[in-house]
Amino acid sequence: MLRPRLLFLLALLQVFHATAISGSSCRCLYGDPCWPSQSKFDKLSAQVSQPLLFPTPAAQACYTSPDSAECTEAVAQWGNGNWRANHTGAMQSPNFETFTFSNGTIEGCYLNTTLGLPCGRGSVSVIAVDARSVSDVQAAVNFAAVYNLRLAIKNTGHDYLGRSDGRGSFMLWTHNMKNITVHPSFTPAGAPTNESYEYAITLEAGVQWHEAYSAANDAGRVLVGGASGGGSVGAAGGWIQGGGHSALSASFGLGVDNVLEISVVTSNGSYLVTNAYQHPDLFWALRGGGGGTYAVATSVTYRTRPSFPVIGAFLSASINTSSLTPNAALSAAFTELVRITPQLTDQGWGGYSMFKPSNSSVSFVIRYVVPDSSPESAAQANATMSAYLTHVQELAANATQAGDSTVVQSAYTASFASWWDWYVPLFSTGESVGFNVELGSWLLPRDVVESDHEHVAETLVNIPAISWYLVCGGAASNVSADAAGINPAWRKAVVHVVGATTWSDGATLEEINAAREILKSDTAKMRALAPESGAYYNEASPYEPNPAQAFFGSHYNKLRAIKAVYDPINLFVVTEGVGSDEWDDSLTCRK
Repeated sequence: MLRPRLLFLLALLQVFHATAISGSSCRCLYGDPCWPSQSKFDKLSAQVSQPLLFPTPAAQACYTSPDSAECTEAVAQWGNGNWRANHTGAMQSPNFETFTFSNGTIEGCYLNTTLGLPCGRGSVSVIAVDARSVSDVQAAVNFAAVYNLRLAIKNTGHDYLGRSDGRGSFMLWTHNMKNITVHPSFTPAGAPTNESYEYAITLEAGVQWHEAYSAANDAGRVLVGGASGGGSVGAAGGWIQGGGHSALSASFGLGVDNVLEISVVTSNGSYLVTNAYQHPDLFWALRGGGGGTYAVATSVTYRTRPSFPVIGAFLSASINTSSLTPNAALSAAFTELVRITPQLTDQGWGGYSMFKPSNSSVSFVIRYVVPDSSPESAAQANATMSAYLTHVQELAANATQAGDSTVVQSAYTASFASWWDWYVPLFSTGESVGFNVELGSWLLPRDVVESDHEHVAETLVNIPAISWYLVCGGAASNVSADAAGINPAWRKAVVHVVGATTWSDGATLEEINAAREILKSDTAKMRALAPESGAYYNEASPYEPNPAQAFFGSHYNKLRAIKAVYDPINLFVVTEGVGSDEWDDSLTCRK
């Protein structure tokens, strides 16, 4: 116990020393005189289980060795989330690998080498600890604290705010912490012996959802978790610390409602097991108060449920259009979906629907699921959804008769023996990353949707690439707003609405900013529907006018106070995170 405390004191001395020399409290970046010497990194290397890593941009091989197997692999796997997660220098969205200088110049390393631009490091971290154990994490955290380094914590790089890297930073890479433990009976540390949970599952920091789901399914259990192509999102890091929405949230609550215990390493190197009985304040903050802010999560223990049959709902419709917005038939289909959303979430329906513009067409896709837990409730849920899908088909048929080009490729419900059987065909493969993207989102309360669904639909349907996610409401609303650190807006929300903007590699800052202005405008329209609500921190705009309120709501001050207790040296600072407003835009120097 003495060693972490000693290193913590050394870290404080280092911060005070840097302040005395520079006159300001700034992080030490690569290239600065304060950057640790090679001998100091050698000492760190001797303390950890793996050689230190030197992250490089994912496309670098195509510049240094264009005919190499590494370049061929990069081209083939560029949109594969699991490949990108395995690459220390890759973010899931490559725009977050770039860096923009004050003169507007953008440094990056684009896969498209024909642009004639050099391959630069951009925001990719300089050196990394490949953590495989708690002691590795402690060594990395202590090193960053002692030398006052800008610390980036990364598992997969699934991050729409760019919190997993940073120009000139030192990275803690948790991706290879892959242990999974299924407990036939689990009692949280410090809990009464009669409090136990059957088949809880403990996931180390690097476990991804495809690995977690497979392990749970092998045990005949189901987890409340996230969905992405290939299941590449991390299951025990930023997802849960941001709140964690799921297609099962309407039935079983959000991710934060299904956590039993979180183990962490704090900025003084201490290893803590947090739950309702030990460090409950930190446990509260870690459940929705934002990743990379309070401590480094080394493992998370979730409750599970016995496997159950489900009903899936599927819709695929499209129109040919040059406006990138739906026509009257699809607009009417979306309006009806908005109207029945509160009923759907009450029945336990969850999942994902979106309008996706592509070239000269717009598609409308639904992928929903509901537990088939009892014959009566399942029949009611199936009847509601089947009636809606029939309505969409009728709208399309009428549009076709009127000379429109609306086409419904599929619209049906189907029974599955298990949630796993629904999930695998939809999400076990797929490429949904590897392109430049920024998001804007908003949580719409139930009363707003119920009181004026037509206005909600009319506002949103004219936003290209709008997504309507049924990942809240239902059981997620039947939890006290103060039960966890997550934004209280989640407890009133019935739907999570997401918009996006994209741009091509090599775009100028002026072109990118033009795309951002559209996103800002679209997000403002969402926000105006329910100004007192909030946004999902993990899928949100980096341009929220009041990020503290949007992402954390009335919990912000309590979260800031908890951070002060467990991270008094402010080692953990991320974009728009709690306490980040006390730093400059680069998160390098205190204001």
